[in-house]
Amino acid sequence: MPNAKNPLIANHTPSRLSLYLKLIRFDRPIGTLLLLWPTLGALWLAAEGLPPISHIVIFSLGTFLMRSAGCAINDYFDRDIDGHVLRTKNRVLAQGLINPKEALWVTALLALVSFILILPLNRLTILLSFAAAFIAGVYPLFKRFFPLPQAWLGLAFGFGIPMAYAAVLDTIPLQAWLLLLANIAWTLAYDTEYAIADRDDDLKLGLKTSAITFGRFDITAIMLCYILALILTLFIGYDVGLGYWALAGWLGAVGCTIYHWFLIRNRKRENCLAAFNHNNWLGISLFIGIVLDYSLR
Repeated sequence: MPNAKNPLIANHTPSRLSLYLKLIRFDRPIGTLLLLWPTLGALWLAAEGLPPISHIVIFSLGTFLMRSAGCAINDYFDRDIDGHVLRTKNRVLAQGLINPKEALWVTALLALVSFILILPLNRLTILLSFAAAFIAGVYPLFKRFFPLPQAWLGLAFGFGIPMAYAAVLDTIPLQAWLLLLANIAWTLAYDTEYAIADRDDDLKLGLKTSAITFGRFDITAIMLCYILALILTLFIGYDVGLGYWALAGWLGAVGCTIYHWFLIRNRKRENCLAAFNHNNWLGISLFIGIVLDYSLR
């Protein structure tokens, strides 16, 4: 029968759920992890090593939900661009496997669940969540006009830091803002590594990225951003009285930075993407150092 459906083809048709999971990068957790480690580190520092379990759960789940929402809204704004970029051409919106309204509904649902999640926290944290949502929501637009959209991404990725301090202390000390600045510098470093891989496509499309803005000084700029982030984290650790375990974690982060330079110095696409992904270990090293320092006193 010519109109009969081929069962083999039908069985390989992706479900709506699987498409939504791809939309939010469920299969690529690196983005969530790069948000998670500095957020949890801030929580440990604010609580001096004893954060409430409820806060750990809320901020861990919130990190996943807001990163997922950010991916969905990013793909909504970039749906006409992603198909022209080698790395993103297979995204579900670029392929037309879901429609743009579905991406907006997914974004709204995830943001709503994230907001409900923080309602048990204090008023300051709830108010900060509106700023966090706005910063994350407009990030995809910045690559149209802002020469360093990765810096804005760092603000979005790091806004869990002042929120963590607010949740614990009901105020935001200078320490939190310095940590946020360190996170912006770190994000600018690792996302420029990521942007180098897309530079040729982005130039053709007339987009703005830090890799394009830095030009031939891109590697130097990346390393300077790493250095700034590391100096700030070292200063904060010293200021709050952290000891040798935290220093060991910091030295591990320094080692990761040196390794990244060896990976990216020739600007090979696959090596730059490998360096980007390896930043997970840099974040883990700093976080574990903080946890051990408080735990083993």
